[in-house]
Amino acid sequence: IAVGGGRPAGLDHGYYVEPTVLVDVTNDMRVAREEIFGPVMCVIPYDTIDEAVEIANDSPFGLHGGVYGRDEERALAVARRLDTGSIGVNMHYLPDSAPFGGLKASGVGREHGPEGFDSFLEYVSYNVTPSMADSLEHLREQ
Repeated sequence: IAVGGGRPAGLDHGYYVEPTVLVDVTNDMRVAREEIFGPVMCVIPYDTIDEAVEIANDSPFGLHGGVYGRDEERALAVARRLDTGSIGVNMHYLPDSAPFGGLKASGVGREHGPEGFDSFLEYVSYNVTPSMADSLEHLREQ
């Protein structure tokens, strides 16, 4: 533990932990393999961008990721290689209008945005002859 790891002052009851940074972590450790829903960050060293992407994608989970870098185009190129439902590039923010949900074992479906309504909708496809389609053209506007 490089920073944090204790109970925040004034929170004597409940499950709380200070913002925590863990160093010397390897990708086979439990703390690196599981989703931690708290202010905990694992620092895993890498030598190349390809290795960093491989480490990041070597997980059964994929809720959210983040890429930070001075070269924003390069950071975006790296972000596009990550298997997560959402990714922040040089920020950790997701507007309410954006769909939110994970990949792999990090959940099914999406919340927020137009995609969040899909689970409440039932789509129906009608297959009709071309002459019927022409006569029903006015229905497209409804």
